[in-house]
Amino acid sequence: MTATGARLIRPATSDTPQRVLLLSGLAGNDAVWELFAGGLPDGAEVWMAELPWSSFRDPAWSHRGDPAERVGHSLAAIPGTVDVLVAHSFAVPLTLEWLARNADRPRSAIMLAPFHRATPGDFTWDTASTYLNGFHRILEEGLRVRSVGRLGDDVVAGMARRVRDRIGPYGWTRFFDAYLRTPFLDVAALDLPVRIVAGADDFCAPPGDAAALAARLPNARLEILTDCGHFPMAERPGHCAGVVGDLLRELSRLTTTSRS
Repeated sequence: MTATGARLIRPATSDTPQRVLLLSGLAGNDAVWELFAGGLPDGAEVWMAELPWSSFRDPAWSHRGDPAERVGHSLAAIPGTVDVLVAHSFAVPLTLEWLARNADRPRSAIMLAPFHRATPGDFTWDTASTYLNGFHRILEEGLRVRSVGRLGDDVVAGMARRVRDRIGPYGWTRFFDAYLRTPFLDVAALDLPVRIVAGADDFCAPPGDAAALAARLPNARLEILTDCGHFPMAERPGHCAGVVGDLLRELSRLTTTSRS
């Protein structure tokens, strides 16, 4: 089942489903979510956001408009309230930006490997140079995780450069601009429960970014996973699925309490 903005990847098994929406980062695709989605609680209805910056999409998305509005399109496509929104990487600052300026929100959120800085002074010319000249390394990391060791380093490097060239300067600029805007996001006004999960070995979005975001949110919990990089949902799928399950149970208890 497909809707404009989101696609159902696992139907509900009850008349009162708990809905989970997954949002991929730049050049992400379904493969990186497969093990994680398979480990979600049986009663969860799982949706994949249809995002223009996902793999194999037209790179013209980066030529126009506000990419954060695409998060809103995906939420609006779900037939009912989203109980847990799960955003990864580039999708995190865009999700936070959209949530900060809209009252119609999911009941909770999980931010995986977030890009976030607390103050403008946290960005320097060295930061820009690192992300521009090392952009292909982030893409290589994603390809390595998805291929599970099936591809050699030379093949991965070549594929990453082709993906980088397809994303192009406009796509990179959208990414870095979203990153640069993070100190100005009004995240203190986001009172929904947020769980933040990052990898201790993440060289793409350093774990300090996750800690900075957790410190600014009023209702956040932070986990830094050892032996984990930029793709916790693929590298530690069972653990991340468990975080979703814990949130869903917490939301169920809150619903039961409010009715009693």
